Amino acid sequence: MILEIDNIELSFGSRKVLYGIYLSAQEGKVTGILGRNGCGKTSLLKILFGNLKPKYKTIRVDGKNIKKSLFQSNSIAYLPQHRLLPKNLKVDTAFNLFNADWNRFIENFKSFEIYKKYRISQLSSGELRVLETYLIITKKKKIILLDEPFSFIAPIYIERFKEIINYEKKGKIILLTDHFYRDILEVSNTIYLLKDGYSKQINIQEDLEKEGYVLPNSR
Repeated sequence: MILEIDNIELSFGSRKVLYGIYLSAQEGKVTGILGRNGCGKTSLLKILFGNLKPKYKTIRVDGKNIKKSLFQSNSIAYLPQHRLLPKNLKVDTAFNLFNADWNRFIENFKSFEIYKKYRISQLSSGELRVLETYLIITKKKKIILLDEPFSFIAPIYIERFKEIINYEKKGKIILLTDHFYRDILEVSNTIYLLKDGYSKQINIQEDLEKEGYVLPNSR
């Protein structure tokens, strides 16, 4: 399966955010999206998911134009930046609702074993982010959108999630954004930089340096 995004035009008032976007993402591969704050990364994921309506958009799956929102097709899962799970929900109930394997989760995140009967409100923001990210990545959907999955979590968990993403990408399209560009470079098969409303494909870190996204010799 190939997902393509084209002809996106989005403005907030008089400020144009996106107006020259093309992006292609393939099944079995991870597509990373980089860009500075305010460049439209989150907006692009929301447009893809279907909860933000731009002025113009073209979304194609295997060359066929998709008119209705992707979330209506039940083929997509989206991790937003804000909290996803209700505060009063219990952790084990969340796993049941997402049809997720608690034992497999604990194999990857052993220290979370004590939280099984906790309520979401009892977790720290970092612990909650780990939980929500895992539930979305492992969801049995064809398209997975992850908005800053590596933010606010410990480096050891970032490394674990990169392993999980590499495993879960089989049979899925995974798109993710984050400010931790080194992690995006490492885990992604294809990378796009959003800048000045346009998208540009990135191959190596030197391309980011040429675009002024990172400083030279910052490796």
